[in-house]
Amino acid sequence: MDEIANNLRSLKMPGMANFWTSLHETRQHDDLSLKDGLLMMIQAELDNRTMSRNAKLLKKAHFRYQASIDQVIFDSSRGVDKQKVLNLASCDYIKYGTPIIMTGAAGTGKSWLASALGHQACMNGYKVVYFNLYRLFEEIALARVSGTLHRFFTKLAQTDLLIIDDFGIKVLDGQQLLDFMEIIEDRHGQKSTIIVSQLPVSNWYDVLKKNTTAADAILDRIVHTAVRFDLKGESMRKKKSTKKSDVTEK
Repeated sequence: MDEIANNLRSLKMPGMANFWTSLHETRQHDDLSLKDGLLMMIQAELDNRTMSRNAKLLKKAHFRYQASIDQVIFDSSRGVDKQKVLNLASCDYIKYGTPIIMTGAAGTGKSWLASALGHQACMNGYKVVYFNLYRLFEEIALARVSGTLHRFFTKLAQTDLLIIDDFGIKVLDGQQLLDFMEIIEDRHGQKSTIIVSQLPVSNWYDVLKKNTTAADAILDRIVHTAVRFDLKGESMRKKKSTKKSDVTEK
């Protein structure tokens, strides 16, 4: 038994090795036909590889929050429509390169919902990366200095889902605006992008106003085909803080 398990591990099949060991520990191996046992071992290996792949995708995504779709609190009055979220959970929007826009005041759960959708994408085998706007431009500046900018943009363009948080916290200057336009242009109709902002879409033009041509191109590629969430209500952070205070007082 140990020899077979060790050989399977040396062949980089830990899922099969662990299942083989489990069969013997539970004394179920005699109750299975060769065909059924082999099918179950192969499925165990496939499941193990899927879990390993998903764990790597989640680690590389660098999400702001550890959130998942099953933790989403659906509330249409807050702008979190159940059917809309569940439709996105299928990840078909990624296949078609459909953008998503999430707007709302601070603390309404925009970043959390974006992270949950990103987590779901990873679970479906898609490559995801999460940036807030400042970190994105820091990475671009470093890549430009080190001469790896083309490689960085290529990597972004090949990422299945790009999440950009805190859009609108600053007016983009000339070079930043051109860099942002290149990112959006590379992904348009090919890869999906989630943009999270405290600003309503009607105010986005002011953030991009230093170059009207670039602004028009960016908004045209994002706004018209996007799935939108406009989150409302009190800050979720404030609610959590109030609940903690109540518990402490009790």
